[in-house]
Amino acid sequence: MRKVMDCRDYPSESHCSLTIAGEEEEVMQAAAQHAVAVHGHQDTSEFRTTLRGMLKDEVPQHA
Repeated sequence: MRKVMDCRDYPSESHCSLTIAGEEEEVMQAAAQHAVAVHGHQDTSEFRTTLRGMLKDEVPQHA
């Protein structure tokens, strides 16, 4: 199942609205890079554990 990480779920001073969706490891890599580059986080194993806990299952959109 695809995973989603949505910055809107975690308010920040930048009011970021980025949403990342894909396979779990793809989302983790992109989210970690984004968090470091945009939000100033340090990419540590503890931070990655926190990020992984923030992943949600993608809700399929059916027409």
